[in-house]
Amino acid sequence: MTKEIYITQMNCITPLGFDVETNIEAILRGDSGIQLHSDVTLMPNPFYASIISDKKINGAFAKISTETKYSRLEKMMILALEPIIKNSKAELNSKTAFILSTTKGNVTALANDSEESFNNAHLDVLSKKVGDFFGFQTQPIVVSNACVSGILAVSIAKRMIQSELYDNIFVVAGDEVSEFVLSGFNAFQAMSELPCKPYSKNRTGVSLGEATAAVLVSAEAKNAKIKVLGDSSINDANHISGPSRTGEGLFRSIQNALKEAQIEANKLDYISAHGTATPYNDEMEAIALTRLDLQNVPVNSLKGFYGHTLGASGLLETVIAIESTNQNKLFESKGFDEIGISEAINVIEKNGDATIKYFLKTASGFGGCNTAVVFEKVKSNL
Repeated sequence: MTKEIYITQMNCITPLGFDVETNIEAILRGDSGIQLHSDVTLMPNPFYASIISDKKINGAFAKISTETKYSRLEKMMILALEPIIKNSKAELNSKTAFILSTTKGNVTALANDSEESFNNAHLDVLSKKVGDFFGFQTQPIVVSNACVSGILAVSIAKRMIQSELYDNIFVVAGDEVSEFVLSGFNAFQAMSELPCKPYSKNRTGVSLGEATAAVLVSAEAKNAKIKVLGDSSINDANHISGPSRTGEGLFRSIQNALKEAQIEANKLDYISAHGTATPYNDEMEAIALTRLDLQNVPVNSLKGFYGHTLGASGLLETVIAIESTNQNKLFESKGFDEIGISEAINVIEKNGDATIKYFLKTASGFGGCNTAVVFEKVKSNL
């Protein structure tokens, strides 16, 4: 019998709050972290993004450490992990792993022309610094696969525990808004001039954001928030930045995840989608969902609240979706107005109550990567 896998602890650090409860309260109020910024060190012209204030990060970090050697992103990741490690009381021994997930990591270190800064930009250095803060005995595992990284890390943790390599795995995912990231998306002409509008007729692109999120993936059912039922990650090898026009990679990822979960597509109660608000991503997702006959399942994108947080997005949105499921509430797809995709999927327009047992989390990213994970509400929460 396949070992059952659970998420038992979770946390997030975002512009809307530094814990899950505060974030949910902000979402229910309709707040968004996306604001107009005029930081010329990041972009020559004003831009919309979801950015956490340095003052809040430093103030929160000062409460848990007096060390000054950590980068901004490292502080954000430590802040996400600290309460769940403390609350879990898990021993950080040889059977407890640590996975760090990111797209760009400490890319801001490259702004300084020195050997030390260049070294700090390496992802293995980032993971070791965060892991050493807590005293993990195992070597950190880095997952960096474009914008599916956060949710892919959950898939990898699940498989490692099922393979009996570990009993518990702490996962943290994070990325920050930087000049490098902003200039890259701007070069693609993929940034929206206004806050993003996923799946909408007049969507023009992404709003970027930053966040960190952390979860504990475990075979222990005690304190379980959700059960991880099935997962799959398929690369459609379509284009370095453009998604498959048929949604093939996402289609197969969802299909495989449902097969492992041993549930039919019509049993899904909710889909937390990628929804970047670019013309091609949203269209591709709609096509993939319709091919699987999922066009009537309530779906949202949380990008209107957080912007696109890159490698953090899949894990952050999973944390919010878990809380959505356990509260039996569907959160609006903020920014959505008039359907603007060829397939009429069921985009959630306003907050509402619903009975949720199974939900699907999807993500897609540059290079043709796609990941899908199916979750089930644990019986104690039914």
